[in-house]
Amino acid sequence: MEVGMVRPRRLADDIVTQLEAMILEGTLKAGERLPAERALAEQFGVSRPSLREAIHKLAAKGLLVSRHGGGNFVAESLGSTFSDPLLHLLENNDDAQRDLLEFRHTLEGSCAYYAALRATEVDRQRLTEAFEALQSCYAREGKVTRAEEGAADAQFHLAIAEASHNAVLLHTIRGLFDLLRRNVVTNIGGMYALRDETRDMLMSQHRELYETIMARRADEARNVIHRHINYVQEVLAEGQQEARRLARAQRRHGDKVKGL
Repeated sequence: MEVGMVRPRRLADDIVTQLEAMILEGTLKAGERLPAERALAEQFGVSRPSLREAIHKLAAKGLLVSRHGGGNFVAESLGSTFSDPLLHLLENNDDAQRDLLEFRHTLEGSCAYYAALRATEVDRQRLTEAFEALQSCYAREGKVTRAEEGAADAQFHLAIAEASHNAVLLHTIRGLFDLLRRNVVTNIGGMYALRDETRDMLMSQHRELYETIMARRADEARNVIHRHINYVQEVLAEGQQEARRLARAQRRHGDKVKGL
């Protein structure tokens, strides 16, 4: 039997593996600058030439970008699922907004389920901070912008995705973050105008979601997300129906005016 030679693994390959794992698990985020070479080499316990070789390999794969005199960065493109022009089209189309809410049913339901099962103490602290930031926005009614509230809402849902410890779910949520944030801002603006109880309902739903995840009640956490998104869909559908009725009334009025 012929046996091939076993080639020793290069140190640079081990560094590549570690950095790839950090990108995949979300420790290193799209657009984030890596520590300076000297500090990173010390952190890994390797020489700077080995580190540089690893960085060159990751740059060749499109995972890192080296900027002359500016350091090394995780590629920005890793954090973008949709281009800016497509984002603009999606956020201004009622059908696309409906599609996003349907997509969130499955995606965020799974995030909540796995977060309840897998969240570490670090994740739970991060989730608590995101929840408290959202509650602070709710408490400052009249003194907080819709954009601030939407960003806090989206950050809370992102923290849940991070706690799920599912790389595909996390990177999908991160890639959709801008669309999710804009969707939330659009939704709450319309919902608050339609129903007086909306703010209290959203506060209650987010608190229940937080508490079920912290209590590790996975099935319940997933159900809370589904009820939350069902409520958003219900209120927005009500608003769309009202808008269609108003448009019909205006057309009828316009036809009468023309007939005069």
